[in-house]
Amino acid sequence: MRDDYPLAHHVRFLTQLLARPAEIVRSYDRSYLRADLVAGLTVAVVMLPQAMGYALIAGLPVRVGLYAAIVGSIFGALWGSSNQLQTGPTNTISLLVLSTLLGVAEPGSPRYLAAAGLVAVMVGGFHLMMGFARLGVLVNFVSHSMVVGFSAGAGILIAFHQAGDLLRIEVPASPSLWQTIPNIVSHLPQTHAPSLALGVGTLLIILLSRGIDRRIPGLLVGMVGAASVVGLLGLEAHGIEVAGALPRRLPPLADFSLIDRELALNLFTGSLAVAAIGLVEAVSIARTISTQTGQRLDSNQEFVGQGLANIASGIFSGYVCAGSFTRSALNHRGGAKTQLSSVFAGLFVLAGVIVLAPLAAYVPLAALAGALIFTGLNLIDREEIARIWQANPGDRNIMVVTMAATLLTPLRIAVIVGIGTSLLYYLLKTTAPRVREVKMDDDYRYFTPRPEQPACPQLGVVEILGDLYFGAVSHIEERIETLCAEHPGQRFLLLRMYTVENCDISGIHALESIVRSYRDWGGEVYFVHVQKPVLDLMKSSQFYEYVGGDHFLHPDHDIDYLFHRVIDPAICIYECPVRAFGYCQNLPKQLYEAEVEWPDGMDLDQVPRMDPKDLWQTLRGDEPPLVVDVREPREYERAHIPEARLIRLPELLEDPQIPRDRPVVLVCRGGRRSARAAAVLRQRGFDNIRVLHGGTRAWERENLLEAVTYGQTNE
Repeated sequence: MRDDYPLAHHVRFLTQLLARPAEIVRSYDRSYLRADLVAGLTVAVVMLPQAMGYALIAGLPVRVGLYAAIVGSIFGALWGSSNQLQTGPTNTISLLVLSTLLGVAEPGSPRYLAAAGLVAVMVGGFHLMMGFARLGVLVNFVSHSMVVGFSAGAGILIAFHQAGDLLRIEVPASPSLWQTIPNIVSHLPQTHAPSLALGVGTLLIILLSRGIDRRIPGLLVGMVGAASVVGLLGLEAHGIEVAGALPRRLPPLADFSLIDRELALNLFTGSLAVAAIGLVEAVSIARTISTQTGQRLDSNQEFVGQGLANIASGIFSGYVCAGSFTRSALNHRGGAKTQLSSVFAGLFVLAGVIVLAPLAAYVPLAALAGALIFTGLNLIDREEIARIWQANPGDRNIMVVTMAATLLTPLRIAVIVGIGTSLLYYLLKTTAPRVREVKMDDDYRYFTPRPEQPACPQLGVVEILGDLYFGAVSHIEERIETLCAEHPGQRFLLLRMYTVENCDISGIHALESIVRSYRDWGGEVYFVHVQKPVLDLMKSSQFYEYVGGDHFLHPDHDIDYLFHRVIDPAICIYECPVRAFGYCQNLPKQLYEAEVEWPDGMDLDQVPRMDPKDLWQTLRGDEPPLVVDVREPREYERAHIPEARLIRLPELLEDPQIPRDRPVVLVCRGGRRSARAAAVLRQRGFDNIRVLHGGTRAWERENLLEAVTYGQTNE
């Protein structure tokens, strides 16, 4: 049974995805029917002229756009996840389809129509495979800045591409702006004034309708007005080009007899680009609306809905569909409660095609061009562009690169460039997480980046803002090494890891290397805010045991523990003028006088050291060295090496009471004070001086506890 579980689980998952219509019908509340019908009719009024115009952008007959609107709206709703997402032809996708098809067939030819249907089926297939494979999370890796940049570039292209129909001049179809503009300029003398007047008039009607009341269907009003003028004045006879009558029937099956293997291969890359943008559009729109409705979305289900909508559209003589922000927002504002509102919208468009088909013979292409110029320019979200421009440089660069690629390269290449730039930015961010030094605020309550404030000479506090995985460990290690070089005296490190949600074995190895380095310097590394998944990995990989459980501190007591049990209070009193923590405020500062200040250029690494075990053995030899403990009396009384003689550091530096002809080993808590004292004394001629490497802490760590005398004050 256990071996069959994954297969059974996957079959159940696929069944749930495909059985979505039954779930919608079974759970439908009849009280929503009126609201869904009204919203569907509202959307249909806008979608009817949009579908005709968007088909022209793709170089297709207007009937293909209407078929895509009918079929895409119904299938996308029944198998989708969002209650308000409206699927059908869109301006951006139409421009991508044009870019994909131009290289394989002549616009308007039967092969071109067959290729458009094939692209829709291929795009739907890609969507279905991603939904079945549960790859809905992949859309998160496409930056919002990339979508804004691509949409803005596409809007500019759409506006220029309508110049041919607006001016009724011969402009060869091309997705490239730099090919389109010279063609427009060279044919400007051939402008047809009546067509230009109709197009500009339609554009003005749309703008005036929006200015009066946004609820007025400006597109439909403009189309009806232009068609009425053409029909009443007989302008078709004066050179006005019209859309032509529509067939009054259900969407027919597509003819794929002209499709061959070579054509399919040529369309593969472009179909991938169309599929990527289509999914990003659909999921982004659905999420935007869900933030207002509170609906929980299923990205995998949405992928299936978009996939079936495109496959059905391609089979029934349509072309590629995607989520439309304009119609989805209108659907939401119109009161749509469920997916059936989009089903009704598709049925209303079908009824409109059957009833109003003869009237399409009077719709001028110039009027459609004016409407498309309006929708194209609306793709340029100036407010969002301004926000991104003022945000971080990464988002700004993604937007600019994508927009430039959209205007200068074939659109399928622009999509790849945009997605690649987004992924590159993501990789750069995740492989170079911020590793920053933090210090206490003025109230000594919170840690914050304060580069202008002096740091504690003993303890460094560092935050890792990002995940610890194989791609980031090199950057993190290098950054911590840099911070160590900036503060060479900081032998103790507190790593704050509250934003580290994920860690792999490479991250564990990096932490081990950091801990090892600090221990080699006679210091230690402590951890705070370690998240449970990371802590579990630390325990299972034996890192927790290697470091020691006492090195994982509670965030409310981390500094308290380190101040009272780890850092050297004598250094705080005698050497450090900084009051880095709240506990420092109550310490008396008795800094060394000028005559015992440390000489410039002192190299503590050159001071001879003796390991604890070597000292322990030497003390039991025939000529034991003199062990001098340079700590404070209270430290000495708490615990010390039995053979050690107490001479406080200030006293030792002021009047060295040690022999020159006998080996001397200086001892302190961690090795810092004794190393500095030894360096000063060696400059004064005491050559036979060494220090206990790591101090009494290293002595105890080497299991030499039995060779330590504890006083009564020991806790």
